[in-house]
Amino acid sequence: MKYVRLGSTGLEVSRIAIGCMGFGDPARGDDPWTIGEDDTGAMVKLALEAGVNFFDTANVYSAGSSEELLGLALGKYASRSDVIIATKVCNRMRPGPNGAGLSRQVIFREIDDSLRRLGTDYIDLYQIHRWDPVTPIEETLEALHDLVRSGKVRYLGASSMHSWQFCKALYTARLHGWASFAAMQDHYNLLNREEERDMIPLCVDQGIGILPWSPLARGRLARPWDEVTERQRGDENVRLFYPDSDRVIADRVGEIAAEHGCPRARVALAWLLGKEPVTAPVIGMTRPLHLNDALAALHLRLDDDQVRRLESPYQPRSEVGFS
Repeated sequence: MKYVRLGSTGLEVSRIAIGCMGFGDPARGDDPWTIGEDDTGAMVKLALEAGVNFFDTANVYSAGSSEELLGLALGKYASRSDVIIATKVCNRMRPGPNGAGLSRQVIFREIDDSLRRLGTDYIDLYQIHRWDPVTPIEETLEALHDLVRSGKVRYLGASSMHSWQFCKALYTARLHGWASFAAMQDHYNLLNREEERDMIPLCVDQGIGILPWSPLARGRLARPWDEVTERQRGDENVRLFYPDSDRVIADRVGEIAAEHGCPRARVALAWLLGKEPVTAPVIGMTRPLHLNDALAALHLRLDDDQVRRLESPYQPRSEVGFS
């Protein structure tokens, strides 16, 4: 396994982050395709044995059970000081007032709930899941700063927002001397490269780590375009994020995978890992083959012509995934 620094911090993370959205009790939340306690434990054990130390979840995944199962698995198979746990706050966790958002009230309640579910007394990377258009950013940032000062959180991260919003947050934190962001988790893959325009250059300039989510475009880059899984059929975002015009890019992935004699997923991940600003893609894993493809992608090299063929069909599109 390769390890890199998270942005300009001294924290070392594995080149691959395990995305834990697929971990959770299938009876909870809106994701019946999740894997339960035994399978989650098996996947976490395999990842740890491969040298992965970075696990990314969120309070909202499977109504909190993703955090619970991740915490159980890490408690069984790892020493707490050897792993990096990332989780998130913002999305709705309960009905009624103060059940979502980034107010001080919500953040202070949700951090304690996440710590309890994960079975730990600190979070390595605490991320705001989305931008809260209602709560003043000063209130959010001061609350996050207080969590860092308290020891409940060690580093701060953000996810999927407009670059002007992230710029505002960075400036405001610096203005007040508050803890600032070490990482940006954004929507970045071969089918969605809009982050290359503003967000990625901003992060490079400010020394912020980049953790792309959905590196396989919700599976669209892992199989032929007409092979649609049950999960994809039930996911409205698949159609919203990746229109049929993206078929040509998926076909190119298939062509280059054939040239290398490997699965498509390895090519799509190798392209992303080859982008210098990327710290660690957040890769969803619910079966051993997902981990095997990610590990193999670390060693797959695409030549300049193959990269050009993968990138040339891309068509600009509206930014998606911010809400």
